[in-house]
Amino acid sequence: MDKSNGVDAPTLFGEIGLTYDDYVLLPGYVNCGLGDVSLETELARDLRIKTPLVSSPMDTVTESKMAINMALLGGIGIIHCNNSVEEQAEEVRRTKRFENGFIMDPVVLSPKDRIADVDRIKDEHGFSGIPITENGRVGGRLVGIVSQRDIDFEPDRSRPLHEVMTTELVTAPFGITLEEGNRILKESKKGKLPIVDEDYNLVCLMSRSDLRKNQDFPLASKDAGKQLLVGAAISTHSEDRDRLAALAEAGVDVVVFDSAQGHSVYQIEMLKWARGRFPDIRLVAGNVVTEQQCVALIEAGADALRIGMGSGSICITQETVAVGRSQGSAVYHCARTAREHGLPVIADGGVTSIGNIAKALAVGASTVMLGSLLAGTDEAPGEYFYEGGVRVKRYRGMGSQEAMEARGGHRYLEQEESIHLAQGVSGTVVDKGSIIDYVPYLMQGVRHALQDVGVASVTELHEAMREGRLRFERRTPSARAEGGVHSLHSFQEPHRWSRSQR
Repeated sequence: MDKSNGVDAPTLFGEIGLTYDDYVLLPGYVNCGLGDVSLETELARDLRIKTPLVSSPMDTVTESKMAINMALLGGIGIIHCNNSVEEQAEEVRRTKRFENGFIMDPVVLSPKDRIADVDRIKDEHGFSGIPITENGRVGGRLVGIVSQRDIDFEPDRSRPLHEVMTTELVTAPFGITLEEGNRILKESKKGKLPIVDEDYNLVCLMSRSDLRKNQDFPLASKDAGKQLLVGAAISTHSEDRDRLAALAEAGVDVVVFDSAQGHSVYQIEMLKWARGRFPDIRLVAGNVVTEQQCVALIEAGADALRIGMGSGSICITQETVAVGRSQGSAVYHCARTAREHGLPVIADGGVTSIGNIAKALAVGASTVMLGSLLAGTDEAPGEYFYEGGVRVKRYRGMGSQEAMEARGGHRYLEQEESIHLAQGVSGTVVDKGSIIDYVPYLMQGVRHALQDVGVASVTELHEAMREGRLRFERRTPSARAEGGVHSLHSFQEPHRWSRSQR
């Protein structure tokens, strides 16, 4: 066989397990501009989104803030289940009731709080314009607002806020449109616009700094009622049937069965039960890496499959229990099987760069689930801190000892093990800023990849792979080294996104 122009996908994955770093895509004929490349894709059966990204259901990655912004950017967020049923359902409700441009859960203080509390919030969140309500919560009666100019030159940071806050306020009534709110902000020259009900209780907030964000997001993932799409994770344990019922009531669109090994009697039974009771919710089953696993979950009622076992940056399953599969091979073989049944797959794990996203799509994935790449962003749960002079956030695997102690063990088959075997680690990731800037950067790289191989959409990419027109080449370790940065004294990798690049 002439391999001068590479090999097709069946040949590439026919012999040995391959990771994303083990192969490269060969160039094709560039026949379109970047602006003509479409990344629209299928998330689950009969459900399409504009951006092929899914945020992982990890407690250091996805809660409502991440889910809202992922949906605005055309992807979707899967809210983790390392919390109570009520907490997870509320995260779903926050996402579903979000209105573009309105901050539905602003940071609020009470008149008895101190200037030092404002300083702390600025350090943690980067802003200092804070509404003051009588009870210090959203829904309380609005009595003032504190901005930076109110406290800039105050030496006594222990002073209560009622002594320094501005009480002559510009507000707007609940129910105004985004355009009306933006007009009031511009005309008043205020930094914040509290939205109040008829009793002057704080409902939500608009911010001048968010005017750029407040423009319509043309790629936003929305349901038929124009609400943002949101997903949530559940375990396969029987008690999570109540959790699923609560999520359905909250309006969840997609449910992901969060299991490290998805081919089990527990998941099959839960899938069949959920399929019969919640027919309108898309069910994503997994995790799986073999054809046999895929077929069993598809027959049980899955609408999509989540692919990956032991390939995440914080996962140690393969070295701990010697079970799993190289991620490139897992995605290819599972996607081929799922395609025969009309289902898409989500590639979960092993993604460390834009190139890995493109490679996952090229071997059959319809979407790619991100954990570590999103963990250091503003929208990820947790607070920033400094480690060795670098601003970071915590990131932990759901199989880590730390996460398992907080309910993370629900991903594994035995919930009441006498000895807990960790299959993940905890660590830190560098501050990447907001996904409002970061995700478009990632997707522009993917568009370049599709353009370079000669296709204009994810659909065309899959067709080219199936027809053998998309060509691949195996890479040796030295070829991988040559394809990366080398022979420099120092450098900053472009994909190591940080605030300095924003």
